[in-house]
Amino acid sequence: MKTKFAVIVCLLTMWGMSVASAQQQMTAPQADRMNAGTVGVVSGGIAGTYIRVAADLSAVLDDGDNVRVLAMIGKGSVQNIADVLYLKGVDIGIVQSDVLAYIRRENLFPGVERRVNYITKLYNEEFHILARNDVTQLADLAGKKVNFDNRGSGTFITSTVVFDSLGISVEPTFYDQTLALERLKSGEIAAMVYVAGKPASLFRDIAGAENLRLLPVPATPKLLENYLPSRLTSTDYPRLIQPGQDVETIAVGAVMAVFNWEQSNPRYQKVSRFIDAFFGKFEEFQKPPRHPKWQEVSLTAQVPGWKRFPHAEEWLRRATTAAGGDPRLRRDFDQFLSERRVDAGSSSMTREQREAIFQDFLRWQSQRQR
Repeated sequence: MKTKFAVIVCLLTMWGMSVASAQQQMTAPQADRMNAGTVGVVSGGIAGTYIRVAADLSAVLDDGDNVRVLAMIGKGSVQNIADVLYLKGVDIGIVQSDVLAYIRRENLFPGVERRVNYITKLYNEEFHILARNDVTQLADLAGKKVNFDNRGSGTFITSTVVFDSLGISVEPTFYDQTLALERLKSGEIAAMVYVAGKPASLFRDIAGAENLRLLPVPATPKLLENYLPSRLTSTDYPRLIQPGQDVETIAVGAVMAVFNWEQSNPRYQKVSRFIDAFFGKFEEFQKPPRHPKWQEVSLTAQVPGWKRFPHAEEWLRRATTAAGGDPRLRRDFDQFLSERRVDAGSSSMTREQREAIFQDFLRWQSQRQR
């Protein structure tokens, strides 16, 4: 009896191994297809804008085995660059545009400007500084505890630059944003900095807002060397800003970063497939229910200090050439400029301005055709 039982177990084991082997052989081509089209995008924390942008990429671009986007929670711009450089499965990182300058200054990853490219600038992120009501201006924070987010995060980088530029010495803390908000409400810290695309969900529906305020950040000449002037409005944060009022601040660009692969590398082809899908379906990102920050994106915008990924550069060159060579598009473009009273031949218009206007035109034209 024992012998028969042992024989049955042996046969079942051999059958199971045979089935597993057959399944492995059958799924190997499928696994190759899935991996060839799957792109890992490392973004930001759950309360920020980056993760929502990554989620939008997944929702719009997922197309079976052709393109699939895995949205990942990240740990700040410096770490996201490290992940793009070294971590398997991470193809793209969403980072702040000032991160390369910070990395070079700190000599964190030698030669990073040659090893990392960008696909596109996404949008501008606003510098939020939330404080208790007894703090009325940035100068009041001198010597007090101000949260800079986790070390190496985009907020940490920009906070360091901003307070140094303004000559205000504070005692930085390094809590994650959700914990920092609780520490601020309890009075353990005087203020917290959060660099995120407005409206940031962490602040928009904030509880206990009656004891907190958003502080104005003056756009000084020193700050304008690296940042853009911006404003936070009552529409952005109805619980923190009175109707009809706004708060002056600054903004920094968000960038879609990618490793500078050799064109013969399979990962270059993977990223190129993503670019084709992303650029080709860009209009879909500017429709509800996608994040309103997509409305600010100009695919052709240049990022100082960065080099564009070759396939993205080539895609945009072909698209611009094709549009410029179509008489109907040229006629529509002239009409678009005329309606907006833009002088197409103005010698003072920069290349970036002309490219941004052209992208506005493409969106304008697509809306007319709906």
